[in-house]
Amino acid sequence: MERREFITLLGGAAAAPVMIWPLAARAQQGDRVRRIGVLIGSAGDADDTDVQARLAAFQQGLQQLGWTDGRNMRIEYHLGAGDADRIRRLAAELVALAPDVILASGTATVGALQQATRTVPIVLVNVTDPVGAGFVDSLARPGGNITGFLSFEYGLAGKWLELLKQIAPGVTRVAVI
Repeated sequence: MERREFITLLGGAAAAPVMIWPLAARAQQGDRVRRIGVLIGSAGDADDTDVQARLAAFQQGLQQLGWTDGRNMRIEYHLGAGDADRIRRLAAELVALAPDVILASGTATVGALQQATRTVPIVLVNVTDPVGAGFVDSLARPGGNITGFLSFEYGLAGKWLELLKQIAPGVTRVAVI
């Protein structure tokens, strides 16, 4: 399996774990055990039910594609607890493990990983503006070793205002934080 196919597989499993994939998209098994690093910046406790649900959905999505933890891949989980120093330390530790790809959740996490490596592929999720943060050159052609999925597309902001105006026609000022 090629590196780009593996990254696409990983990102697709992370972004849409509930989707039903066609049989043709199933992973081809190889002799080598792939190593996936996961770094979540805002999570600090493995007992957090939200974190557990997201990680379980991630693993389920990978299993539906033929990837099983311990059989043909190994997942290394690291939780940053929202602490910038801890996130930087965990990013360096994760990169030192030489994973095939890293799934990074959160802007601080991607920044720390970008400083730690320019070669290991990084798939980002839950990052609001990767272009503005300097992680990628553009959404169409990210370049470098970082790619991923946005929380929302900025063109939707105008639609949100339209919807607000329809719901509350008397609104004349709107503030966005």
